Amino acid sequence: MVAMAKFIEQVKGLTVGYAALGYRGGVSGSVKQQVHDGDTINVRAIGNFGVRFLGVDAPEISFVLPGETGYTGLSSPKWEEFLGDPFAKDLPPFKPSLDAGLRNYLKAKSGPGAAMNHYRHAAAAEDALEEEVRKDIEELGQTEESFRYFLVFCHEIMDRYGRLLCFINRDQPDPEKPGPRPISYNERLLRAGKVCPYFVWPNVNPFRKAKSLLEAVIPPGTAKDTADGEKTLREARTWVRESRKEKVGVFDKKDPLRLQPFEVRFLARRSPPNRWVIDLGKNDDVLISPQKYYTVPNAEDRLFIPEECVPLFLEKGWRKKQA
Repeated sequence: MVAMAKFIEQVKGLTVGYAALGYRGGVSGSVKQQVHDGDTINVRAIGNFGVRFLGVDAPEISFVLPGETGYTGLSSPKWEEFLGDPFAKDLPPFKPSLDAGLRNYLKAKSGPGAAMNHYRHAAAAEDALEEEVRKDIEELGQTEESFRYFLVFCHEIMDRYGRLLCFINRDQPDPEKPGPRPISYNERLLRAGKVCPYFVWPNVNPFRKAKSLLEAVIPPGTAKDTADGEKTLREARTWVRESRKEKVGVFDKKDPLRLQPFEVRFLARRSPPNRWVIDLGKNDDVLISPQKYYTVPNAEDRLFIPEECVPLFLEKGWRKKQA
């Protein structure tokens, strides 16, 4: 079998994967050893896994432009042309259509220079993550070959692109040696202001600790108290506020990030956002319409609710706010 670049990938609209018989004693096991029963078999991945960091959203280094199939770097003149006017008449229409309010909001943030602005912040985030990994390798006295990651999963293990969804850190069996285990890479980049907060329910604390999705639903009228009362979520939101106050990272006083990463993605896909929003700055019972996310002005106050999970919230007493 030819080794694949990715263990799981999308091919012609299907999510597919590649695997071989699992290891036993350090070598490939036999069919007899690896078949557990009629519906279970041990395999090992052929190819790499992609890992998507939970709780954060980094500016895009590259993405697919409208009408194209391959990825193009945000530093390309094509992106400058597109984000210079993402509502040009010759571009494919949005399906479904974009609300006038959201269109005006995005028009004010796009325009000349938006693509290179995004690329500069994307490159800074990429450099910061690389530096954190190199620092960990050095602190642990390891090599790139021996270095290992430690992954913590939530309710969703994998996204539709075959990427693992998790919080990721260096693998350090002893939490105090060679020094205290640092916070995850997700949190380190957020604390440094290099990435944007992107809290998608139920994959962040405290909701990811619930035993079921129904249990993870926030009781109406308690969102602010819940967010303020949980240590990791409270700290994450505080880091964002501090970066904004100090005008560093994505809030750089001379060159702040103009378009959120998810905004670049849905503009290019020509498909409006579809996640509903809860304002973590309020103790109300309102689910904000996906295309009204910007009415919650600060990104750290937005808790995104997947469309398919909205009925769970309605059942618990939340109500939709369309306008």
